[in-house]
Amino acid sequence: MADRRLLDAGERAAFHGRPGDGIAPLQQFLRSSYAGGPDRIEARWLLGVCQAAAGQFGTAAAQLQHLLQVPPDADLNTRHYAAAAAGTLASIHRQVGRHAEASEFDEWAAQVAPGDAQIQFDAALGQAADSVGLGDRDTALAFVTHARSLCSDEPRWWRERVRLGWVQSEVALMLDRPADAVAALNRSVQEAERVGAPRHVAKSLLFLGVAMQAAGDPGALATLGRSALLSESLGAWPLVWVTRGLLANWLQGSDPEEAERCRRSAEYAVRLIASDLPPNIVAEWTMRPDVAPLFRGG
Repeated sequence: MADRRLLDAGERAAFHGRPGDGIAPLQQFLRSSYAGGPDRIEARWLLGVCQAAAGQFGTAAAQLQHLLQVPPDADLNTRHYAAAAAGTLASIHRQVGRHAEASEFDEWAAQVAPGDAQIQFDAALGQAADSVGLGDRDTALAFVTHARSLCSDEPRWWRERVRLGWVQSEVALMLDRPADAVAALNRSVQEAERVGAPRHVAKSLLFLGVAMQAAGDPGALATLGRSALLSESLGAWPLVWVTRGLLANWLQGSDPEEAERCRRSAEYAVRLIASDLPPNIVAEWTMRPDVAPLFRGG
């Protein structure tokens, strides 16, 4: 029973609290739990999710790699969490601009759990996001349309519906349809707020701020600011660097002092994330046009 409470605490932190707060209980669970049990597989994945959401990308990737070893006779649970781990690895790669590598993980996830409805949705949505990053509008539209057809209205699919809105918005912006992007993201914000998922609220507000800016909505700045504050309160550093970096850019002309404060916050988040990445990925990531200007003198 004690072990299960540790697992539940980790899951709450991953999806309904501060992700960093889930790391210690999940590590304790993995030290104390029986080897090879189904709960142990879930705990490994949840630990990777918490670590990635807290910006520990390298540590999370190492944790998740353990789950990718799938024997030919693997049961459905093993295949589910192997594919889920691949999906989380794809997300990590996307966040540092490695969209081709992310696509490989998403393709593998779809293959390893072909009869798993949630995994097939995740893989299709991931491939849509990968295609957005690669600038392939037609493929992105095809995959996000397919993902929408797979998405369920069941309550337990709330994360899938929230994330669907994120990618629908990205594709809508590629198609120069900002109003559609805003509508999709309003649904995501409402869904995440309804289930009490603050990290998903923060990310939905991030996407919503960008879509509102594209639509010419003067409330975009305030929306992005809400996302930044919530992200900081959660210790969700991957969201902090994006929100504060965007705010630094948006405020340069109107409020240079606040823009500089935002730049420093974004730089701090980037340095935290970079400290847990391999040197070759750090060099590649920090040269990106949305990251390099965050460094003083960059």
